[in-house]
Amino acid sequence: MINIPVETIDTLKTAVRGKVIAPTDSEYDEARKVWNATIDRRPALIVRCAGTADVIAALGFAREHGMLLSIRGGAHNIAGSAVSDDALMIDLSAMKSVRIDPQAKRAYVEPGALLSDFDHEAQAFGLATPLGINSTTGVAGLTLGGGFGWISRKYGVTVDNLVAADIVTADGKLRRVSAESEPELFWALRGGGGNFGVVTLFEFRLHEVGPQVYGGLVVYPLEQADQVLPKYRAFMADAPDESTVWAVMRLAPPLPFLPPDVHGKPVIALACCYIGEMENGAKALQAVREFGTPYGEHVGPMPFTAWQKAFDPLLTPGARNYWKSHNFSALDDETLRILTDAVKALPSPHCEIFIGAMAGQTNRIPADATAYANRDSAFTINIHGRWTEAADDERCTQWARDMFAALTPHALGSVYVNFLTGDEGDRVKAAYGPNYERLAQVKRRYDPENVFRSNQNIGPA
Repeated sequence: MINIPVETIDTLKTAVRGKVIAPTDSEYDEARKVWNATIDRRPALIVRCAGTADVIAALGFAREHGMLLSIRGGAHNIAGSAVSDDALMIDLSAMKSVRIDPQAKRAYVEPGALLSDFDHEAQAFGLATPLGINSTTGVAGLTLGGGFGWISRKYGVTVDNLVAADIVTADGKLRRVSAESEPELFWALRGGGGNFGVVTLFEFRLHEVGPQVYGGLVVYPLEQADQVLPKYRAFMADAPDESTVWAVMRLAPPLPFLPPDVHGKPVIALACCYIGEMENGAKALQAVREFGTPYGEHVGPMPFTAWQKAFDPLLTPGARNYWKSHNFSALDDETLRILTDAVKALPSPHCEIFIGAMAGQTNRIPADATAYANRDSAFTINIHGRWTEAADDERCTQWARDMFAALTPHALGSVYVNFLTGDEGDRVKAAYGPNYERLAQVKRRYDPENVFRSNQNIGPA
């Protein structure tokens, strides 16, 4: 642990409007916690910023004292990049403002805001932008890695809707970047992670969605996988952009619409969201209810804000997590068999497999239009190892790795950078594909010393 003199810390305290938290402070252990409980790191200092001036001061302090930097937004990242040992953590969690301009259909969002904060403000005007599937996720981290959610098939990935951003770069300068102002840096921000600076404000384009959507869950027995999964695949191949159905394969949680004797049994839960005209919702999703004989279903009109929180109970903070992920252009029969077999051998009742349906608008953007390059991915499969006891670390991690290896011959070879764990630095180039070298050039221009490296790192060219 780096020992920083009290007088030096006091100097920093006078330079910021927010709060400086040291290892001796009572709130230190809580402040260093992140969503994934396998991450247990001890930063030298935490600067909980109140605004952009605090970010500039913290960055300058870290550089002056030769300290590693880490950046905390929502702290939901699987790799735990928000916190590093002996580093100065720039904690943005207190910067949570979300301002909506309903006439211009724009959102101005600070980097500590969560998806729930964004949705609360935007849905007051029946507006949304593609943002994740879990309301406790941070807007900043999700966006900087590319971002996608329930409405991406209609409106693209998150960064397709990013209009501009304010960013503090490694030289301590605040820059306003957009397609017109410093376009190369703006290009890199749209998927390049936290490699280029600290974003202090995001400006998003908004779309008319909600406040009611038509959706819910249809839950099938895993024993029907041979008929349900091929029908799901065929349904998504022809589905309009307004329809999104994700498949979640796991042991059935105690959902109130499922009979008690189904709880804990292996299931395929089809999560449906239709954002077209409400009167067309039942017809648009009717086929999903007829893939087999479901254990139960709960489908109908609901607030979009409620649907955005539907999976929160399965993704609460404090559990131990290990993920492996692949992108797919299609789901062939062998892939479906591997998925089904893996659910029969879950090492923990909390483990699950997400099949995220992409395509639609996400595939219509050229791969080099943004740093996010996965424009040929029709499905993203996330193998979600999740458990509660450290004694199960090896067993649950190995389950995810074995399944990942089995799926590899059927996958595209690319990966969504936000799903990479801390031991997958060798896959960063796969996340960016043909865009990697251009990103490295931007990195060399704006961060030649690799100040921002506590992330899925892109080294300067």
